[in-house]
Amino acid sequence: QVQLVESGGGLVQPGGSLRLSCVASGTFFSIDAMGWYRQAPEKQRELLATVTSGGPTNYADSVKGRFTISRDNAKNTVYLQMNSLKPEDTAVYYCYDDVRLRNWNMNNRYWGQGAQVTVSS
Repeated sequence: QVQLVESGGGLVQPGGSLRLSCVASGTFFSIDAMGWYRQAPEKQRELLATVTSGGPTNYADSVKGRFTISRDNAKNTVYLQMNSLKPEDTAVYYCYDDVRLRNWNMNNRYWGQGAQVTVSS
């Protein structure tokens, strides 16, 4: 069984920074893509950033230049560094991993439990 545990959310003032972490545990062969979504009240879930196993990243226009996704394969961890935060960034942030349980398997997507980020003065 694979579990993803997020940490690092909280309350921050506009213009501030936070870093979210998402650690995968369990027994598996590898992790392909990793990424972050967010869900704000009464809004659609938004894909923010992805990072492949080889390292290339992609970002939503809404966070490009402010957020940085990175991964530490040795720690099975994906990070989201969030700078220049705005009130409209307030949401629950979810990480995901596309995990390959065995080297011959297709990957399956696993989700973190969600981390509340509130940007307010």
